[in-house]
Amino acid sequence: MKMDWQYRKMIAIVVWMMALMLFVGNAAAETPDVTREPLDFSDAENWVYFGAEDGETAVDVFFIAPSAFGGKEGSYLMDLSNPKGRNNFIGTINMEKGIYDQDTRFYAPFYRQVGYNVYALPEEESELLKASAYTDVKDAFTWYMDHLNAGRPFILAGFSEGAEMAIRLMKDCFGEESLQKQLIACYAIGWRLTEEETKEWPQLKPAQGDTDTGVIILFTAEAEDVTESAFIPAGVKSLSINPLNWKTDTETAGKELNLGACFTDYEGAVTDEVPALTGAYLDAERGTLKVTDIDPEVYNATLPILGPGVYHLYDYQFFYRNLQKNVQDRIQAFLHSAE
Repeated sequence: MKMDWQYRKMIAIVVWMMALMLFVGNAAAETPDVTREPLDFSDAENWVYFGAEDGETAVDVFFIAPSAFGGKEGSYLMDLSNPKGRNNFIGTINMEKGIYDQDTRFYAPFYRQVGYNVYALPEEESELLKASAYTDVKDAFTWYMDHLNAGRPFILAGFSEGAEMAIRLMKDCFGEESLQKQLIACYAIGWRLTEEETKEWPQLKPAQGDTDTGVIILFTAEAEDVTESAFIPAGVKSLSINPLNWKTDTETAGKELNLGACFTDYEGAVTDEVPALTGAYLDAERGTLKVTDIDPEVYNATLPILGPGVYHLYDYQFFYRNLQKNVQDRIQAFLHSAE
C-alpha cells in the first residue's frame, strides 16, 4: 500500500532534518583553530565501512559521507567522539549505500566534516574549515590506496559535502595517470562542476553518456522557477547530466523514464518506492536539473540553506533506481573495456 504524499514528505524530511540539524545541540565546542592530530586510518574504528573479504568482487567503492553535523556558534568541525554524531554520520551513508554496494567492496571513512553552519560563513573562513575536513578525506583515501586497493578499479562517490570533497580529491590526486586508469567514475551528486574548473584540472571530465568511464557524474535538483541556490549560485553554470536519459542537452526526460524514486531510512531500507515519480531536464543557463511533475509544496524542506524549490535533499532519492542501474552499467563498461 502506497503512502500518501504528505506522509512520504514527512518521512524524507524528518530523516534529513535529523542528519543536518539534530546534532547541533550535541557538538563539542570548537574554535576556528583547525590544528588537530591526524586520524589513524589503520584503525577500523575510523571507518564506517571497511570493505569485505570477498575475492570474487572485482570493484571497490570509496564513499564520502554528506553533512551529518549541524554546528553552532564556535563549533564548526564535527567531534567524532560524540555517539549521536557518529550515528547520524552512519545513517547518512546508509541512505545512499544501496545504490553502490551491489557486488562491490564498500569503503567509507569517518572524517571531521564541517558543520552545516560553515556554508554561511565568509568564504575565507569557510575555506579554512573545509580544507581541514578535506585533510581527513585525503588521508583516508591515501591509506585506502596504499593498503587496501591493490590495483583494483574503483568508484569514487559522495553526496552534498561528500560530493564537494570528492571533487577536491579529484583535483588534488587524480592528475596521476595511474589513478585515472583505475577510476570507473566519480559520482559527485549534489555539487557543481564548472567549465573553468575542467580547464584548470583536465582530469575533471564531465560525463557525456550512460557508460563513459573515468568521468564525473553530478547534478543538483530544483524546481523550474528556481534561479539561484547555495549549490549553484546565480551566474554559475554546472556541467551536469540528466540521470533519466543520461544526456547533457536540455531535452526533457519524461517521468516514464524514472525507474523508481526510493525514500530510505537511516538503516538504508527503502521505506517507499514510487516508479515514474518525476521527469527532469537540464536548465540551459544554470545546468541544474529541473524537476517536473511534482508539487513543490509536498517536497519542500525548510532548512536555512535551502530555499523553496531546492530539492537538494532528494537528489539521490528522486532518481535512486536510475543511479543504481547506472553504477552497474558503468562497472560493466569499464570491466569489458579492460578485457
